[in-house]
Amino acid sequence: MKHAMITEFYNFLDEWNAILNLTTPAHHRQIMEFLVSVLESSPHRGLLMAFRHSGKSTVVGIFAACVLLMRPETRILILSAENSLASRMVSHIRHILENHPRCSDLIPQTKKEWASGRITVNRPIGIREPSVICQGIHGNITGMRADLIICDDIEVPNTSNTAQKRATLRERLRELDFILSPTGTMIYIGTPHTMDTIYRTCDPD
Repeated sequence: MKHAMITEFYNFLDEWNAILNLTTPAHHRQIMEFLVSVLESSPHRGLLMAFRHSGKSTVVGIFAACVLLMRPETRILILSAENSLASRMVSHIRHILENHPRCSDLIPQTKKEWASGRITVNRPIGIREPSVICQGIHGNITGMRADLIICDDIEVPNTSNTAQKRATLRERLRELDFILSPTGTMIYIGTPHTMDTIYRTCDPD
């Protein structure tokens, strides 16, 4: 089952790169394999750190789009240091959904929620939250619910250059446990910006 799942994600990744006239780098397949393993294996928590300009956020966006293809009912929260950073990831996911041929059935005819900050795909009725929504780390997340939370570059100089800021950031991140569904997945993506990095407490190992 896991082998079939990773094959689907690999195919989706390769097909998207082919649309862009690109080949898939080996380390992108490794990143995708890691993301799928976190999605499929308990405790569904993962920390992805890679060298700068490695394309990790690019692969994460492709991963999120494929999750929606395979599980349209999924609710995804993108959290970043600033709302503008998070909205870039949502725009990336939206672009993939709009242009990947396998995602055409996900595009709603009436795009009431189809913007840089939130998108909602065709899915079963009765789900209140958008399919993908973004928020800055200090934005209002009260009352939100998500099945997949992607914390993308939440540690930057503006959020971690003092002990007080790091304490505030850690306290904020503890709130995510109340947003995530009981079997949900939480993935951190980023690069440490301080010796006392918050990522030391994010690694499930």
